[in-house]
Amino acid sequence: MNAELELIIERPGGGERRVVLTPGRIWRIGRDPLCDVVIEGDRQISRRHVEAEIRSHQLSVKRLPDASNAVFFAGGEVTDCLVGVGGHFVLGGTIFTVGSTQPESGSSPSSRPMEEFTFSAESLAQVQYRDADRRIDVLSRLPDLIRGAQSEMERQTRLVNLLLAGVTRAEMAGLVTVDSTGRPRLLQWSRRRETAGEIHISHRLVQVALSDRKQSVLHVWERDRPSDDFTATLEFDWAICTPIEGTPGETTGLYLAGLFEPVSAGSGVADGGALRADVKFADLVAEIVGAVGRLRALEYRQAGLRQFLPPSVLAAIGEDFDPDLLIPRECQVTVMFCDLRGFSRHAESARDDLTGLLERVSQALGLMTSCISRHGGVIGDFQGDAAMGFWGWPVAADDDPLQACRAALDIRREFALVANTPGHPLANFRIGIGIAHGNAVAGRIGTGEHFVFTAFGPVANLASRLEGMVRPLRVPIIVDEALTRVVKGKLPTTQGRLRRLARVQPFGLETPTLVSELLPAEGAGSDLNAAHLAAYEQAVDLFIAGRWDAAYTALRALPAEDEAQDFLAMHITQHNRVAPADWNGVVKLHEK
Repeated sequence: MNAELELIIERPGGGERRVVLTPGRIWRIGRDPLCDVVIEGDRQISRRHVEAEIRSHQLSVKRLPDASNAVFFAGGEVTDCLVGVGGHFVLGGTIFTVGSTQPESGSSPSSRPMEEFTFSAESLAQVQYRDADRRIDVLSRLPDLIRGAQSEMERQTRLVNLLLAGVTRAEMAGLVTVDSTGRPRLLQWSRRRETAGEIHISHRLVQVALSDRKQSVLHVWERDRPSDDFTATLEFDWAICTPIEGTPGETTGLYLAGLFEPVSAGSGVADGGALRADVKFADLVAEIVGAVGRLRALEYRQAGLRQFLPPSVLAAIGEDFDPDLLIPRECQVTVMFCDLRGFSRHAESARDDLTGLLERVSQALGLMTSCISRHGGVIGDFQGDAAMGFWGWPVAADDDPLQACRAALDIRREFALVANTPGHPLANFRIGIGIAHGNAVAGRIGTGEHFVFTAFGPVANLASRLEGMVRPLRVPIIVDEALTRVVKGKLPTTQGRLRRLARVQPFGLETPTLVSELLPAEGAGSDLNAAHLAAYEQAVDLFIAGRWDAAYTALRALPAEDEAQDFLAMHITQHNRVAPADWNGVVKLHEK
């Protein structure tokens, strides 16, 4: 018994069309609109070119007397041929491949469309509108309609109503999706005749367009053939499904269905080519909707990222950044902890105005984070009255350590300015900053709704300890030995300077480190000159070497206002200027 065959038509200009051929009848193929299978766009095909008939699960093809051009099969010119499943013949520049049709699971053979058209972007670009002005007017309103919607449901409703306005021959328009189980679903729909009842979409069409082909597909049915689970109910002749690319979440698409005019359906199979302009319109709408959706997703994502990532990093990762960039990974980072000094004292004195204190702390944290962000740092976690920033992730730059130093100096300068401004909310606040450089795991940590960007590992612990050493060492900014090595000689003295303070073992850590102070340029908030810095570093070398009496003498050359000397002087005087017998050059700190 003969079964249906599928004729796959590949046009020269691109795009694919499929026609289901049923046994027991002769199918005429050509450019004439009255042919059973109408071929447009190939002038080498005659108006009535060939007749085809199913015989023993093969397609018998015979050239008609009026055909002016040849039929090609198996590499040669023929007048008739018998084409099996998987074989093909050629008319002009169009390739006709014979395929087998097998019913889908749970679907009857009668639910298959009689014709399937697949449209590539190249083929749609050649389509001309007869009513271009009206279509363009509808398209021009689309972005504002979508953006002006107050909810997702309103956006979807506006979209399907606009589709109906743009495709006048459509009886219904909808928004469809393929859910996580692979089943097509109708999200929203509208029809011209509201009393006509509920809409049932073609699952096959949605799956082909959204999951298989991922491009616009048109299905055309015979009007006198009933269907089970497809749109080819007795009320519709055709349906179009067009994917919306780039929308977040589920795969979505536009869906249109309608009727042909009686003149176009006289042969039992309607002319799907007449709908090419409507397919093009749906494709343009889908492209605009996808672009607006991507823009909204980008704006939403950047609104969240902008709280943590500086403009330079947002620009580097771009609009279509890879989300994997935010996954925690090991990398070289420079970590800064910035803390408000004496916060506990302020909290105690302001216990009757905690809201006012919170506002002041928020201002202080805002000042810190603005300096970090301005110099390309990522805003990490907040810990009470302290802010964390880090450089080197998600994108690294050669000057990241230098930028961390510049940010710290900016914070110091900003707080120094407000300290001298009478009545300023931050006048009584002082800051302490610790900066360390090394390996860490940095990235986004948390859930989709609640997350932070942070860096964790020994270098982050060290930066926190350095910030805690600000009070005993009596300087505002302390950096570790690794950062000193990286930036020394690269940081212009017009921007900042470094001086070694001591070799210390931070509380809770086992590895000693040679810590340094980061100072502003001479005259820019610091009265220390190059001679002073040289004298201090000479005292540090003598102190580490155990020559404490000479170190104490060298410290006396420093201005009394330089409080950093007090740290070494205290240790020296506590031991009567004589280093202990077991002295190894390291000062152990006994508190954070």
